[in-house]
Amino acid sequence: MAMIDLSTEIKEFLSSRRARIAPEQAGLAVYGGNRRVKGLRREEVALLAGVSVDYYVRMERGGLAGTSDGVLDALAAALHLDEAERDHLFHLARQSRAPSGPRRRRPAATVRPALQRVLDAIADAPAWICTARYDVLAMNPLARALFSPVLADTRRPANIARFLYLDPESAKTFFVDYDRIAGDTAAKLRMEAGRNPHDEELIALVGELSARSELFRQRWASQDVRLHRSGRKRMHHPVVGRLDLDVESMELPAEPGLHLTVYTAPAGTATADGLALLASWAAGREQPATEVQAPG
Repeated sequence: MAMIDLSTEIKEFLSSRRARIAPEQAGLAVYGGNRRVKGLRREEVALLAGVSVDYYVRMERGGLAGTSDGVLDALAAALHLDEAERDHLFHLARQSRAPSGPRRRRPAATVRPALQRVLDAIADAPAWICTARYDVLAMNPLARALFSPVLADTRRPANIARFLYLDPESAKTFFVDYDRIAGDTAAKLRMEAGRNPHDEELIALVGELSARSELFRQRWASQDVRLHRSGRKRMHHPVVGRLDLDVESMELPAEPGLHLTVYTAPAGTATADGLALLASWAAGREQPATEVQAPG
């Protein structure tokens, strides 16, 4: 079974985080001007984390299997990791400790009818359910109307990452903040790769995007990671124009790996009026919910 190489992931992640920190940022004195290393040296990270140089070198070469949570916390502090980066480090360590051997194929992600009814009950806001690799499994009518440019590709399930990186002209027209959203999407896929390195569909998606998009290769190589969080998305819809939407994304505890995302706007705003207009437009062209669901 294909999987992401954990040793390589660990090495590239730790070395990239080490390279971005100047000694002065870490409170280390620098003498002379002949440093050949960008960022911190390995021995400086070891000093800051309170471990031996040999121990840190083993970690950076991929040896996290026997590392305690206390050492991981110290390493995260030494490298100034943010919350997402710390979580990613712990995911990599947890996967390193997992027993080797064949893994059972995970069943295809599906959405229970009850969850589709929940989506359909959200009448005034676009809402959808997707996987951590951005496969869109279910939407309510308003979400189908909002994301009609994404659904123009007949491949199912629709995938936001493919839209962003493989149809960049359409994506740049639709997403006002295209560069930020594309970067965040690659970073969230990288986060998921650390959490589930055996996910064959994720591996296939990353391989496809890497083969077909230079921008994705650049973003993937950055080793950046991000959490699924709330925020704001600015879109330009081909029918109703500019929409500035607040986004709430949450994991579904009873459905591991699935996320519910809802898009809203404050009452009385131009965006709220735009959503109402979009709902009227959608009512005239409503399509069955099964359009976006994965086959089988």
